[in-house]
Amino acid sequence: MNLSTTLHHESARHLTRRWFLRDCGLGLGGVALNSLIHREGRANDESDNRNPPKKGPLAPRQPHFPASAQRVISLFQAGAPSHLELFDYKPELARRSGQFPPAELLKNYRAAFIKPNSALLGPKFQFAKHGQCGMEISEVLPHIASIADDICLIRTMQTDAVNHAPAQIMMNTGSQNFGRPSFGAWTLYGLGSESEDLPGYVVLTSAKGTSGGASNYGPGFLPTTYGGVPFRSTGDPILYLSNPQGFDNETQRASLDALRRLNEIAFDDAGDPDITARIQSYELAYRLQTSAPELMDLASEPPHVLAMYGIQNPNQPSYARNCLLARRLIERGVRFVQLFHEVWDQHSGLTQGVKNNAGDTDRPSAALVKDLKQRGLLDDTLVIWGGEFGRTPMVQGGNDGRDHHNRSFTYWLAGGGVKRGHVHGETDDLGFNVATNPVHVNDLNATLLHLLGFDHKRLAFRFQGLDMRLTGIAGNLVKGILA
Repeated sequence: MNLSTTLHHESARHLTRRWFLRDCGLGLGGVALNSLIHREGRANDESDNRNPPKKGPLAPRQPHFPASAQRVISLFQAGAPSHLELFDYKPELARRSGQFPPAELLKNYRAAFIKPNSALLGPKFQFAKHGQCGMEISEVLPHIASIADDICLIRTMQTDAVNHAPAQIMMNTGSQNFGRPSFGAWTLYGLGSESEDLPGYVVLTSAKGTSGGASNYGPGFLPTTYGGVPFRSTGDPILYLSNPQGFDNETQRASLDALRRLNEIAFDDAGDPDITARIQSYELAYRLQTSAPELMDLASEPPHVLAMYGIQNPNQPSYARNCLLARRLIERGVRFVQLFHEVWDQHSGLTQGVKNNAGDTDRPSAALVKDLKQRGLLDDTLVIWGGEFGRTPMVQGGNDGRDHHNRSFTYWLAGGGVKRGHVHGETDDLGFNVATNPVHVNDLNATLLHLLGFDHKRLAFRFQGLDMRLTGIAGNLVKGILA
């Protein structure tokens, strides 16, 4: 066969497929092409040499060693909550409020907006000890205080970034640069998914959108199969999930079967793994038409469960509703659920802002931990709470605001093999620098991967000739927070 004949056959085949997609009226075309097409992709050579899955890229896999956690829920508090108002009480800061910080403290210090020699600002709320562990927590978080014995509080988090977008991307991908896989993508790449009818990595948002955008949950250079799938809070969870008028299930199934046969013919001819991923995308989208609406309908939840999360209207989008959806998602085999709640950027109006934000997130965050524990899911589910950095001990916005601060801030973890009722590390008397046991973003990621059964130095992906990792060339295991 000469070149012109080959090109003619190729053209005819592609014209046939274009005609089919244009004229056969696939009711699922919108959702597959517009919402799930990014899930396509092929797994390149894995530098950790684990066996590839035999049932597609999302089939469950075994980690490097027995894991403490099987799944993850990340409660990302975008905008950066003030550790000084929530989890890290500083009596000395209260006593010195209005004074200027010591000059030696500010050497080589970089703030985002304020001048380093701004006056100190004392904490705006009272703290008390809670639980048998005696963990100090702010008065605006009474519900999280009630689970003090179930959480591990890390008061010595550190990051390299001082502005929202790069800091959010760094917390979620380990790098300030765009194009790196998120922690959720690495988790899905390493473990696969146990869900047949839902994406393995689901993203839920409330309040404002994040500064880092889709880079916070994208696959980066990993195959796009492993990226997070955003679910909408109203209407179809994924755009165009419902069939258009005039297309019943029988017609849709017949169309999908015909499309599958065409794709299988193309695969037999070309052997391109992307075609197999495309088939899986269409089939998942078809199953989603039943599973996603059922997931989002909270009518089956008992009234006392809704009350525990603080949900008054089950159909009203909210952080509380997303917390309950997170539990429902992992019950259905989803490996990684990520919540984004962007409200915490209090450069001014700190007192009322923190009070309002805590009011929206305190009860549902604690309810999620309690709910998982009651259902026997907390032991092997890792819950992560925190933002992209902390806030300065110095004042901004008159006398009621704080600037960005990357030298020390707080995260808490629950379940999945972490110590319970434990406080890791401490900051100095002003909450400015870490005094003991610092935990860099890379250290946290190395430890989270360890809890999932992975050596962070071995979980890698070959990209542009390099073995790329979530932690880059850094990262140390934080043994002090392991149960």
